[in-house]
This record gives sequence, structure tokens and C-alpha cells, in this order.
Amino acid sequence: MKSDLRSIGELARASGLTVSALRFYDAAGVLVPAQVDPGSGYRRYTDDQVAPARLVAGLRRVGMPVAEIARAVRAEPAVVHRLLDAHLRRLTEGLADTRREVSRIRALLPADQPSTATRLVLAGGDLAAAVDAVRFAVGADPVLPALAGVLLDVSGDEVRLVATDRHRLAVATVDASVHGPPTRTLLPVAAVDGLRRLLDGPDLDTAVVRLTLVGRQFVADVGGRQLRATPLPYDFPDYHALLPGAAGDRPARRFQVDAGWLVDALRTGTPTIVREYAGSPLPVTVLGLGGRDALRLLGPADLTSPHDLGGAGEVGGGELRVGVNGDYLLDALDAAGGSRLVLELDGPIAPLAIRRPDDDAAFSILMPIRL
Repeated sequence: MKSDLRSIGELARASGLTVSALRFYDAAGVLVPAQVDPGSGYRRYTDDQVAPARLVAGLRRVGMPVAEIARAVRAEPAVVHRLLDAHLRRLTEGLADTRREVSRIRALLPADQPSTATRLVLAGGDLAAAVDAVRFAVGADPVLPALAGVLLDVSGDEVRLVATDRHRLAVATVDASVHGPPTRTLLPVAAVDGLRRLLDGPDLDTAVVRLTLVGRQFVADVGGRQLRATPLPYDFPDYHALLPGAAGDRPARRFQVDAGWLVDALRTGTPTIVREYAGSPLPVTVLGLGGRDALRLLGPADLTSPHDLGGAGEVGGGELRVGVNGDYLLDALDAAGGSRLVLELDGPIAPLAIRRPDDDAAFSILMPIRL
């Protein structure tokens, strides 16, 4: 009679783990065979052990410690999610430490060649609007100093301003007359605020701004008034993959909303649900469909139970639900300005984009919260 048990080789092929890895996790007590032949030592596994083995393979790929893998294999899904969140925080903190060390090493190295200056000429009003559009998303976590500023990404005949705190990202593009090579400068938030004050005044619409970026120097000149600053010595994260349409696809859904209505609804309403994040309660505002081409804010009564939401954030036969930080959404709406705004959604686990319908170069992105 053919056995219903799988050999170690069959489980290896089904799970993505190597045979030696399965032997290791057996010895560690993580994934123990259902049967071991006392004579030959051959290990046999049941079909029910394929899913745990695949989980072990995934956790192994992301570098989770063996002790936590052992716990995850025996835990409820909610506990596994918390273990994953804690592991991600450790990885993020470790990456921040690595970036700081790399920056210190770079500072010890001599320059390969004299720096070439990049000079830009911009309209004051356009630059002021761009700063206003991204300033709210600057990070304030001391563990992530590379996010405590605004990136000036200069290429071609434009400069892109980018800010992020990991939970939200804001981008604005300004046309410029550029003389010199493409460059990236991470301007500290104090310098960003100083530049914005320099742009204040009744002649803002006609003001001409001249920026000079060279090596470790940043100089802004507005009508003879100057600001000098030292850029941050960190590598800003690669943000390109988060840009709407980066994969070549159009957003699944685009909704034009009345900005005033949405702001009032956010300010006067209450969060839909509360989730736990980093050991603290996190209020979550849930956006849902109010019709074929409309959005609405959902109340607690719209969600009968957490199980209705599921992992995909869809209820009632596929009706879309997207959870966000309501305060972050208010900041994004305020920064975007305008009476009509466009919200772009690619799904409940994809970033939510907010933009003005008349400006594709300025937008912000909010990371969704798992429902």
C-alpha cells in the first residue's frame, strides 16, 4: 500500500526548503517529522506540514531568528503578524545604523575629483508651492536621520522635491533652468524652512530664485538675500518604485472628491477602527465606496466584525476598503490645496495617492494600514 506520507525530498520540493535545512529545523524542534524510520532514519512528513514548511521558508528568507520562527510556526496568524512587525522594525533600525556608518566612512575618503557646481534658476512662486506641497512629509524620527530633510533631485530641466517619513511620501516638481550635471542634495529641514521664509513677500510671484549646489554646500539667492546650508550626509531612500505608475500601470481607481467635504468629514468624524502598532493603539480611518464613482468615510457600524475585512481589506463580495491614518490624510489634503482633488487607489494594500487634477507633477502618497 502506498504511503500517504511525504519523503524529506518531496517536502523540500513542495516548500522551497533544502533537505539540509529541513534536517536543521528538525534538530531545532521547529519542524519535526511525523514519522522517522528507526532503522534507516528516513524522515516522513504529512501533507498538513507543507504549509508550516512554506512559512518557515519565508521567515528564513527574511532573516527571522530561529527562536521566533519556532514560535511563529505554532502561533495564531495575529501573533505571526506581530512577530513580522517587530522583525521589520529591527531591520529598519539596523539599516539606519548601517547608513550612518556608511556616511561616516564616506566622510573619511578624499574626493575623487573637484566637485562641479550645479546652478538652477527657478520661479519663486513655483518653488514656494513645491516646498509647501512636501514639507508635511518630512521625517522626525531620530533613528532615521536620512529622512529629516527634503531631497532636491535635479535632472534635465527640472528639480524634484521629495520628502518621506516611511508612512507617507510627498513629491513636487519645479521647472528650472539647469546649468551643470544632474545632482541630488538632501537639504535639512531647518534649511528647508529657512528657504521658505526667504520666499515670503509680496513680490513672490515675480521673484527669481538662484540655487547653487556643489559638494557639501547649498546656496540660495532670492533678490540678493541669501541662505547657506550644509546638506545632510546621508543616502536618501530610492523612492522611484513608490511613484504612481512606476510599474507602467494606471491606477485601478481614480476618484475626484470635494476637498472641503472630505476635510470636514475627517475633522468631525471618528476613526472607523483602532489597530495596534508598535504596542500602541492606532486610530484608522477607512475609506469605502459610496457609489460607482464616489468615496465615503466608513463608520464602525459599516464593519460588522474584523473577520469581514479579511487580509485583503475587501467586504461584501469585493467592495473596496482602504485604511489610512486620518491625520496624515488631513495633512496631505491641506498640502495639496485646491477645491477638487483626485484620490488614486490600486487596492487595499497599495499606497493611496492624492493629487490635484490639474498637476500630475505634485502628489503625495499614504501607506495603507492593514485592516
